[in-house]
Amino acid sequence: MRLQKYIAKSGVTSRRKAEKLIEKGRVKVNGKVVTEMGVKINPDKDVIYVDNKEVKMEDNNVYIILNKPEGYVTTLYDEYGRPKVADLIKGIKERIYPIGRLDYNTSGLLLLTNDGKLTYKITHPRHHINKTYLVKVKGILSEEKMEKFRNGIDIGGYVTAPASIKLLNENKSNSLVKVIIHEGRNRQIRRMMDALGHPVIGLKRVAIGKIVLGKLPKGQWRHLREDEINYLKSL
Repeated sequence: MRLQKYIAKSGVTSRRKAEKLIEKGRVKVNGKVVTEMGVKINPDKDVIYVDNKEVKMEDNNVYIILNKPEGYVTTLYDEYGRPKVADLIKGIKERIYPIGRLDYNTSGLLLLTNDGKLTYKITHPRHHINKTYLVKVKGILSEEKMEKFRNGIDIGGYVTAPASIKLLNENKSNSLVKVIIHEGRNRQIRRMMDALGHPVIGLKRVAIGKIVLGKLPKGQWRHLREDEINYLKSL
């Protein structure tokens, strides 16, 4: 089996990102750093390390939905010692990883799994999987500005793809909108709203495709149902 495929099947990351880990010298086979592509290993005999931690292929795939609170990072290691989403998942022996990311100050739906193939499918931009957010912004959003949002906004050297935005509520000082995007640029919605002159006050992801957060309490998690797993695999 090729090394990058083994890493992906171990749930560490996608095969494409596994190749980048190899290129950067972060992968070892039997204690020796490997940087060449296409190296084949024997899963029954060879010992694989990523960042000096042994990784193994998981026979049992785990799929979890978490209602991420604000104030948690989605990385598995944080140099500043901030709370991690992994700290919220108890009783799971498999090594699971977030599918994509949510900002430190963003809450809502986060999927975690050890299925590297599914992670790649959901996070790769070419698959155009919709993500739905509830966004509270400062000020009153005019129809003209929402139309600009729908058509794409320059957020610093990059023009966003067409998106959906719908006004849900407003008062004298802020607006609540539902936003649907399929991209996953760093802090994308916050940057789009900043470009419109309406900074984000609160941001919550409520759906990925047809997987919805529902009434899952903040900070709590559950296993995905079989129909939800089959839906994600069918995308």
